[in-house]
Amino acid sequence: MAKLYKSGEDYLETILILHLRENYVRAVDVAHELGVSKPSVSRAMGILRDGGFIRIGDNGNIVLTETGNEVAGRIYERHRVLTQWLVDIGVSPETAAEDACKLEHDISTESFDCLKAHLRRKHPKVDLSK
Repeated sequence: MAKLYKSGEDYLETILILHLRENYVRAVDVAHELGVSKPSVSRAMGILRDGGFIRIGDNGNIVLTETGNEVAGRIYERHRVLTQWLVDIGVSPETAAEDACKLEHDISTESFDCLKAHLRRKHPKVDLSK
């Protein structure tokens, strides 16, 4: 598997979110969601395809591979948990979501797992995995 940088993780997370929202993902949707140019998305999709994270169907739809889905799911979970934590400590939801995007790539597994366990104790009925 190829090394994945922050931008690649952002693209995978966005593909997952769009798929959950619309059940299909096109490059133009990714460009719109991330606020980047279509050529930037095209280059990123080539890198992600070559790395084994996505497939592009005959109809142009972008599909996460098993590996891509694992990475995207992990990043998206981190985003949701970190956003919830920041909101819990008084950060506005908008700022919390923005800051979670920055933190999700750098937090250690140990710190994230402890934070997630803490939030589960505090919010036992909230499903932090979706």
